[in-house]
Amino acid sequence: MKFPGKRKSKHYFPVNARDPLLQASQHEQEEGSWVVGIDQTLVDIEAKVDDDFLQRYGLSAGHSLVIDDATAEALYNELMREQLISHQFAGGTIGNTLHNYSVLADDRSVLLGVMCNNIQIGGYAYRYLCNTSSRMDLNFLQGVDGAIGRCFTLIGEQGERTFAISPGLMNQLQAASIPEEVIAGASALVLTSYLVRCQPGEPMPEATLRAIEFAKKHNVPVVLTLGTKYVIQDNPQFWRDFLREHVSIVAMNEEEAFALTGEADPLLASNMALDWVDLVLCTAGPTGLYMAGFTEEAFKRKTNHPLLPGAIAEFNQFEFSRAMRHQDCQQPLRIFSHIAPYMGGPEKIMNTNGAGDGALAALLHDITANNFHRQKVPNSSKHAREYLTYSSLAQVCKYANRVSYQVLNQHSPRLTRGLPEREDSLEESYWDR
Repeated sequence: MKFPGKRKSKHYFPVNARDPLLQASQHEQEEGSWVVGIDQTLVDIEAKVDDDFLQRYGLSAGHSLVIDDATAEALYNELMREQLISHQFAGGTIGNTLHNYSVLADDRSVLLGVMCNNIQIGGYAYRYLCNTSSRMDLNFLQGVDGAIGRCFTLIGEQGERTFAISPGLMNQLQAASIPEEVIAGASALVLTSYLVRCQPGEPMPEATLRAIEFAKKHNVPVVLTLGTKYVIQDNPQFWRDFLREHVSIVAMNEEEAFALTGEADPLLASNMALDWVDLVLCTAGPTGLYMAGFTEEAFKRKTNHPLLPGAIAEFNQFEFSRAMRHQDCQQPLRIFSHIAPYMGGPEKIMNTNGAGDGALAALLHDITANNFHRQKVPNSSKHAREYLTYSSLAQVCKYANRVSYQVLNQHSPRLTRGLPEREDSLEESYWDR
């Protein structure tokens, strides 16, 4: 487990060795920390094609269309045969998040979903595995006799992008394939809204609810990323009820936040979401990133950053507090933090797909680091109370913001390496608190 962010700290964080002064049982030494997530396993395939190709497969230039398995297979075979494919990236919002978590933490994550029983070297399923961190545990994937999901991005002669989506068997995860012991030992269960919005008869929603049941049973925080505003705006009340009943942490962007709450201001939307969940992560494009959560009133910590104006006056005044679950507070206090885009944002944004997943991966790293530290140094003052995060809300904001920048600066939504050990552009004081 790597430490989430470089900074000065009086709290010893054991990375390579245990503190020799601490006495722990063999059981404690064997304990680990990981996150587990369920995803619709899919591959993003990018290719340059001519107009005749689009017409041949019944595609409309510049639009998105769901295609059947037979069409997808024929289309893919022609792209391979004519060597038109420029990129094949492992995709899926949860897969991206877990991969980035494992790269950042250099530690284990567990992916639940489906994978082809028969994998062809050089094919899409092969590429999925090749573009996935070796730290991601894929041993619990359920085998299927058929294709996983494929999202084709077809770039026309004029540069216009046409999308052809083939779900394949990505929603065929069975409830029986959800391992209770993996969820019981996890620091978080990570889900997306897509998992409960499938075609009638597909087993994915039932499998998702089974995983949530296990998480509740073992007091594991459930994390939901909202995915897209189009899913949420169809029935916002359903999602409000779903959050209240099942979810501890919600991750969203400003459009999804508006669809969920009706509040255009990300700060007000985050505040409203606290009516249903314990912790909120809201990315807001060029405005930056917001977080909202709870802490114990008696142990709130004032910021030494400038107090920020907003719909909630001086909303960041207690951002140096660490987040707690509402159920663990005797007198819960709402706390908020905001940070502007790191370095003003990239000069040229290479890819907007995955920036929110990167931010969520950073938050998951901090939460899991807290559990890791609690296991290794149980008598630390860091754990005098049941905190959810290892760092303050302001610190998590900085970390999430930095990871988002890294993703925006590259073509793939998946990190190829962790953050630099030392930031040449930052003063040491950036990571204080």
